[in-house]
Amino acid sequence: MTLELSAPARANRPAGAPGGAELLAVVADPVRWRLLAEMAGGSRCVCALQPVAAVSAPALSHHLRVLREAGLVSSARRGRWIDYTLAPDAGDRVRAALPFLPLPTGTSARETCAEGGAGRR
Repeated sequence: MTLELSAPARANRPAGAPGGAELLAVVADPVRWRLLAEMAGGSRCVCALQPVAAVSAPALSHHLRVLREAGLVSSARRGRWIDYTLAPDAGDRVRAALPFLPLPTGTSARETCAEGGAGRR
């Protein structure tokens, strides 16, 4: 089974940016997730992102490049510093990439879990 993005989700994706599973793989990294969460509060200088990332400078640079190439953040040079900003559509794109699979007809999530199906460990 192939999961496709909806037409609006594809239309909002920057050219060359990943979608679907590729986008979820980008945000699944714990360092990148922390960076996105920090930028959700507004633009951040790379110097403010270093302690949040808790990785070396070269590793931080790599993670920010991956986020930029995915179209989830943008960067702007300010003198010798670089500010990073969450893309306005980043949250919508990540939500659109999540595969929401319908349950079998006539079955509720509660019934499925109660029967020992999905969600039970």
